[in-house]
Amino acid sequence: MKKLLLSIILVTGWVRYMQAQHLSDAVTKNGSLRVVDSHIVNQHGQQPQLRGISMSWSIWGGRKYYNTDVQNWLVTDFKITLLRVAMAVEPEHGYLQEPVAQTKLVTEQVDQAIKNGIYVLIDWHDHHAWKNVDQSKAFFSRMAKRYKGKPNVIYEVWNEPERIGWDTIKNYATQVITEIRKYDRNNLIIVGSPHWDQDVDVAAADPITGFKNIAYSFHFYATEPSHQDGLRAKAEKAMQLGLPLMVTEWGVGEADGNGEFNREKTAKWMDWLNKYQLSWANWNVVDKQETTALLQPGAPTKGHWTEDQLTPAGLYIREQLRKLNK
Repeated sequence: MKKLLLSIILVTGWVRYMQAQHLSDAVTKNGSLRVVDSHIVNQHGQQPQLRGISMSWSIWGGRKYYNTDVQNWLVTDFKITLLRVAMAVEPEHGYLQEPVAQTKLVTEQVDQAIKNGIYVLIDWHDHHAWKNVDQSKAFFSRMAKRYKGKPNVIYEVWNEPERIGWDTIKNYATQVITEIRKYDRNNLIIVGSPHWDQDVDVAAADPITGFKNIAYSFHFYATEPSHQDGLRAKAEKAMQLGLPLMVTEWGVGEADGNGEFNREKTAKWMDWLNKYQLSWANWNVVDKQETTALLQPGAPTKGHWTEDQLTPAGLYIREQLRKLNK
């Protein structure tokens, strides 16, 4: 009996020790995500609201922030539970030109997210993905083989389709999903929709079938004139039709990254996100003179940012995350 009690104590202590190694308990609390009755739910059948940050394009000025120190700071200081890794595909130095380097950037971030106990979106950050379907299938095949069974990982197979019809998007997504499901049968997959992930009502009228745990991305920019009540109505219609949504990208300014940071309009969107318990990732970790940038120009590349090194957007998003992700 004493030996049994000792064994239980040792095992319990080991489990607590291993859990303590994570910087966040988000995945410990929620486990594997899945779609049930048009909602994304956790291991307890409850709808979690994950909140976090999107990295910028993995090229240009955002690339220097793709390191584990930055991610650790986002977890410990910003209190994120979700990180989006926006792998650039088509531009110069993106995946099509540098697949090895880009894959390394992604896997380093995903591996660290798993260690940190947060969820991570592997984002094929491309506006013309239907032209690159073979490369996308090959990439997500490798990701699925590597991360199958890891509840942290979410596959976002197409960042933002632009002026392209739903039939084309659906055909592309079905091909990539089929490839992922050869190796990873369960992890959540996020699909884009026409018009920069705004026409979710169009996708809801003819959703992808034949696969489980498929949800759809919805994007908005809080001050963009066309991203107000009418856009919220489109998302609400999609949800009423049974489409599960995740806001994989949103910003406080306008769609071009600039514009006004209107706190009243942003608060209205925040209230809307909370009303429907939608998970979200805010755009973006970059040091740039731009409304949606979270960092002031020259902000350190290893995290540990002071408030003076955050933009108004950065200060606001940090405040929201620290308040809501208690």
